[in-house]
Amino acid sequence: MKIVSSLRSDVESWNTLRQQIHDLTELAKLEDESLRADLEVEIHKLEADLEKRSFAAMLSGPYDHDDAILAIHAGAGGTDSQDWADMLQRMYLRWAEDHEFTTEILDTTPGEEAGIKSVTIAVGGRYAFGYLRSEKGVHRLVRLSPFDAAHRRHTSFALIEVLPQVSMEEADIEINPGDIKMDVFRSSGAGGQNVQKNATAVRLTHLPTGIVVTCQNERSQTQNREFAMRILRARLLELRQAEREEERAVLRGEYTKAEWGSQIRSYVLHPYQMIKDHRTDHQSGNSQAVLDGDLDGFMEAYLRSSSS
Repeated sequence: MKIVSSLRSDVESWNTLRQQIHDLTELAKLEDESLRADLEVEIHKLEADLEKRSFAAMLSGPYDHDDAILAIHAGAGGTDSQDWADMLQRMYLRWAEDHEFTTEILDTTPGEEAGIKSVTIAVGGRYAFGYLRSEKGVHRLVRLSPFDAAHRRHTSFALIEVLPQVSMEEADIEINPGDIKMDVFRSSGAGGQNVQKNATAVRLTHLPTGIVVTCQNERSQTQNREFAMRILRARLLELRQAEREEERAVLRGEYTKAEWGSQIRSYVLHPYQMIKDHRTDHQSGNSQAVLDGDLDGFMEAYLRSSSS
């Protein structure tokens, strides 16, 4: 029913566009100069609509229409990299909000002094994985460090993982309950009311593969286990796809250490401001807008280059 509903929406959308073109064509045939300004406005709207549809047509992968699981891991760079991971979390949450995607933080590990060591976010919405798969890889930040007393320039790294969040029926992933070891523990927090007195956090270990998943952001142990199973299912799907294709670059890309030489995108804030994607050479001088979630240009450039 989910697939039928999606296809019905697509058909209705194209039928509406066809009717709009027909109506504008009939008006143009009247050759009434008083209608020229209105016709030009409507034509520009149609062109913009077609451009969006052209972009959406590139999202034709087997899981592009699904929700996504976005994981951010601080890499080389100490406290600066943990702060950078926190900045990336804010950037993607802003991007998701702008596109009316739902977001839910499933698991967070805070940094010792600032920022976060890692975070796992569920992103819900049509084509969430299709858009976000362009972001997988190492992201590099160059700036004057706010954590350096001498205010020197530092380079930090963070790794982005993107996984499709698919249903059990769609993924056809069978998980044997006997293959899962579950540990429960108290959720970590900032203290006070944020610390759980009961053991509600869940850690799942898939014994055959060694995959470990944790979830601790819900008050219910049952909810945390459900979310952890969702992440485990996505990681097993990724592993299965890699085995079938004989390369791990199918959904996430080849796993690389978050350090020098492996970045897909650089965010330079000093001595000049420039954000550049090294796969497509797409760049932007408005670093603040990008860090506020203006990522569509980078995503579109990647999708166009990978589909050509």
